[in-house]
Amino acid sequence: MPSKESVRRQRAMGGALGVAVLGLALVFHFFPRVFHVEPSVVAGKRAMNLGPIPSVAPGTPAAPARSVAEIDAGPPLTLAPTEVIVARLGHKDTHLPEQLSADTPEVEALLTRAGKALRAGQLAGDDSSAVALYEQALKLKPDSRRAAQGLYEVRARMVAEINQDLVVGDAESAGDLLDTLKDIPDSKDDVAQLQVKLKTLSQARPLLAKAATLLQQGSADQPKGANALELYRQVQQMDPDNAVAEQGVLQVQRAVLDRALAAVAQNDFKGADQALGEAAQILPDSPALRDVHTRVDGMRQARGAGILAQARSALDAGNLTLAQQLADQAKAISPDLAGLSDFSERLTNSRLYASFKPGQVFTDRFADMPGQTPSMVVIPTGTFQMGAPDAEAGRQDAETPQHEVTIGKGFALSRTAVTVGQFREFVRASGYQPDSVRLGGASVYDEGTGAMRDDVNASWETDYAGRTADARLPVVNVSWNDAKAYVEWLSQRTGKTFRLPSEPEFEYALRGGTTTRYWWGDGGPTSKVENLTGGNDRSPSGRRWSNAFRGYNDGSWGPAPVMSYAPNPFGLYDINGNVSEWVQDCWHDSYLRAPRDGGAWVNPGCSVRVVRGGSWGSSPEQVRSAYRQGADASVRSGRVGFRILREL
Repeated sequence: MPSKESVRRQRAMGGALGVAVLGLALVFHFFPRVFHVEPSVVAGKRAMNLGPIPSVAPGTPAAPARSVAEIDAGPPLTLAPTEVIVARLGHKDTHLPEQLSADTPEVEALLTRAGKALRAGQLAGDDSSAVALYEQALKLKPDSRRAAQGLYEVRARMVAEINQDLVVGDAESAGDLLDTLKDIPDSKDDVAQLQVKLKTLSQARPLLAKAATLLQQGSADQPKGANALELYRQVQQMDPDNAVAEQGVLQVQRAVLDRALAAVAQNDFKGADQALGEAAQILPDSPALRDVHTRVDGMRQARGAGILAQARSALDAGNLTLAQQLADQAKAISPDLAGLSDFSERLTNSRLYASFKPGQVFTDRFADMPGQTPSMVVIPTGTFQMGAPDAEAGRQDAETPQHEVTIGKGFALSRTAVTVGQFREFVRASGYQPDSVRLGGASVYDEGTGAMRDDVNASWETDYAGRTADARLPVVNVSWNDAKAYVEWLSQRTGKTFRLPSEPEFEYALRGGTTTRYWWGDGGPTSKVENLTGGNDRSPSGRRWSNAFRGYNDGSWGPAPVMSYAPNPFGLYDINGNVSEWVQDCWHDSYLRAPRDGGAWVNPGCSVRVVRGGSWGSSPEQVRSAYRQGADASVRSGRVGFRILREL
């Protein structure tokens, strides 16, 4: 058995260059960090003196097993200190001899010296090594269990050291130790297994060397047929436990992950995702992959948030096109970016509703004088069937053909009809002379006859019966011309565009998304929904309606103060009761060739306009959502008022 010094000289002269290139170059030069150890921790060359074993007091419990995550996070077990490997394997010789008598003092002395040599790492090589001393003790006393166990421990440690050399690719050191192991009793099976591994290593070393070169040249996973990853995979097929190949695969993945980070640095998140996908195919759930995924996601969120902030600035500045472009960029970078859905809603609202939201209630203040507009509610965009279906009871030819209309741009409609008080503010501020004053009179209700009659003294300041009107009542006895004058005045006062609603806009708003005969359903109301003609209503003198909703009693005869009843689904009050209302359109006796974009159907110079919605005196057929009628633009009636629209 060669001495320790002779082994060192042989390695220095004959094997140093090979071990340095294949061991140090492959492991420490290319993979210094993945082992999480300094190069000095693992000896590049080993003699029979394998280094001391840390002293452990007798009875000291073994270190607790680490968690799976801890083991996975560090280097392979085969790269741990030898004593850790031996302890972890927990091998015990189960074929110890049956000791018939106590060890003699001479044997005790040999066992003591052998134990010291074992702890000092002097396993084999000369007469003072652990192997020699344990063998000498067995010659003196063949049934010494301590000697047999000691020799077994030497063999176990030797096997662990050889396996370590094989794992890191040090074939020369493994071969030298294997030659020594052959001389240790009962090591035949271990030698056979280790020789197979050594042969495999000799086949793998050229592949590992070539893989290391390709990795250094930048050919980590490309091109196909000439990259490091393919060679490392080939080695792993030959030797699944090869640590160099395992660490090489990790290093290849690291190179691919570096491509992902480089792509992110160039704001190429698509390229980063591609690289991450390629890295996941190499090692699906490695700590490095999870770490880079987290970093890329963080940078993705930060970049997306920055672009989204720019989009908000563009939106605030009114540049909707740029805001949309930036929002699309942010979404492409991070589809689940926080705040993106809220911004999309804001952008949609800006485009369709001038930054308002559907259902939002607001008023505009006058720009050149104290005062404000009536309360407005934002109507959502949508598509509906305008007119009466063929099977609807009470349908008239003027309500056909039913046709689809698309309201593509949001608008705001006053929540109620314009009140006497609001119209009075307009008259006083503008000096406008309404038609009821200029032309004289209006058509009002006669309690004595139960019919409408002309009253030359009635005006916009009187109610449906010609009495002085409360400011909270909807203004009646106003013509289409009066309504138009009012919205033009509001536009001047606010700088916004106010107008009368078109007929499609009015019906769309009246229906509130419903398709039934009335906005509350197909039959008579079961609760107080509007100021309608009810079978249980009574006039001041006790009159009843001849054609009314059976069993209905809303408590009013004539117009009621606005907002006295329930709103429809769009938040509009008195939209189909209280008073009928003027709209923009000229009268046409059918919907043939009617516009389908929600715009008004106007003919230059027309004198007959459309009135929509039911009133306090309308029959059930006249309260249908599809009902329409025409009236001369100069008509003033105690049953007709108006509400206003603001363009957004």
